[in-house]
Amino acid sequence: MKRIAQTIVFWGVLLALWEMAVTYFKVQSYLMPPPSAIFRAAWEVHPQMLADTWVTTVEVLTGFVAAVVGGLVIGVVISYSAFARRTLYPLVTALQSMPKIALAPLMIVWFGYGFGSKLASTFLFAFFPVVVATMGGLASVARNLDEHFRALGASPWDTFWRLYLPAALPAFADGLKIAMPLAVIGAIVGEFIGSEEGLGHLIVFASAAARTDVMFAAILMVTLLAVVLYWAIERLARFVWWRGINV
Repeated sequence: MKRIAQTIVFWGVLLALWEMAVTYFKVQSYLMPPPSAIFRAAWEVHPQMLADTWVTTVEVLTGFVAAVVGGLVIGVVISYSAFARRTLYPLVTALQSMPKIALAPLMIVWFGYGFGSKLASTFLFAFFPVVVATMGGLASVARNLDEHFRALGASPWDTFWRLYLPAALPAFADGLKIAMPLAVIGAIVGEFIGSEEGLGHLIVFASAAARTDVMFAAILMVTLLAVVLYWAIERLARFVWWRGINV
């Protein structure tokens, strides 16, 4: 209760300072609306905002799951194949180095304005941290444990399933925590470029209508969505109870 109270007080003070600063300096609402105006705008458009939030959430979760599966597979392949390290890993790194906002219009051309382009954009933003976290986790296994499994006559599959995969889970969980906010960004970028629904579309629509208060409300909803999804991943990561144990 004390931690919750501290958090509520902190954000309450921050919002109060924001409200007073905007009022004291007479900042125009189209430049920086006060929190009270943002909350009024959020209530005004809340049916549409809730519908758009659901659309964006589905895009984020679908793209995130695809990125986790793809990143895990690619990370394992690169870790166990010297050929993949020489060929596939440079390709993945080069793809990560490209500015994603420049690739977003191509997603529209290839997949259209529907769900496919948002899925592709979310996947591109989120999968690289999963690849790196998987590779790092697999590479962190102590060599003496690998030799112990070999001495016991364990098959390569048993060694991977019972040693390498559990040992890689803490690093893999960290990769998921990095990838989740990036998945939210990817979905919003895809909606910015072309969409008819979603929080990104709401932000673009509010910008065209010069409704800065609605823009701020939608941005805060995106932030809240990213925080909630990150918190969910962090809670799941706590089940990796052997984090920090050194052998």
